[in-house]
Amino acid sequence: MGRRRVSNQPIRISAGAFILNSGIGKLSAEEETAKRLHGMAKGSFPFFENVPPEQFAKGLAIGECAVGAALLFPIVPDRLAGLALTPFAAGLLWMYSQTDAMHQPNSLRPTQMGTAVAKDVWLLGIGLTLLATGRRRGRAVSRA
Repeated sequence: MGRRRVSNQPIRISAGAFILNSGIGKLSAEEETAKRLHGMAKGSFPFFENVPPEQFAKGLAIGECAVGAALLFPIVPDRLAGLALTPFAAGLLWMYSQTDAMHQPNSLRPTQMGTAVAKDVWLLGIGLTLLATGRRRGRAVSRA
């Protein structure tokens, strides 16, 4: 079992609690909320078109709970937590970049509507940090 970086625990706890809370909130998403979430997702990820909105919302909720839990449980190695968080955050930012109403024309600067998603750039930074600082299983980290 690899060594854990105590210095990574604050970023894991803050991101994990935030994502887990978001997922728990979506577990009981009403039909209107499910349709809104599905509509935003399928605009950026067309392969979700054929997934029913309620099924999409439930899957998103479970995925968020899993990513949040991976970050919160210290037994999960940093690299594995980073492997879960990084594509999740990248997907959020992709959706932001592909949704015109979220950013100003010809710019990545957020509109009022886009601020809630644009701020998720911090999640990508945390995921990349966990990947970069996490130790590979079974390999010693050499320090020059």
